[in-house]
Amino acid sequence: MADWLEPGTKAPAFTLKDDQGNKVKLSDLKGGPVVLYFYPRDDTPGCTKEACAFRDRYDEMKKLGAQLFGVSADSAESHTKFRDKYSLPFPLLVDEKHVMLEKYGAWREKNMYGKKSMGIQRSTYLIDADGKVAKVWKRVKVDGHDQQVIDALAEL
Repeated sequence: MADWLEPGTKAPAFTLKDDQGNKVKLSDLKGGPVVLYFYPRDDTPGCTKEACAFRDRYDEMKKLGAQLFGVSADSAESHTKFRDKYSLPFPLLVDEKHVMLEKYGAWREKNMYGKKSMGIQRSTYLIDADGKVAKVWKRVKVDGHDQQVIDALAEL
């Protein structure tokens, strides 16, 4: 299990398919900020609230030059249903084998009511135009998180 990445470190390379089957490579995204938000599961209350908050602020993020991607271990089919149900305007990346989740430290041991299991820790990374980690939000609380991301983008 990888530790959280720290600001200033090079963001780990990845190539994943999105909900429409398109390949997304970090190296192809250089030149502008990238927001990667890791969430536990499609169409669950907290994840839906977070996705819809990002949806509602997506135009602001784009104006700040950012590309936004949601990442979970759900299938492309699940992502497509989730995206369509809530009209999400940004791609959802499929990481069923947890490769990217592990590289970014989002695949972690969780403790729910004394029962330990592995799962996705809700977290967000802001990667700058040069491919370096600019900001990390660990153990994200959904309320107000969209504003935190926008504020950080505005400071880049």
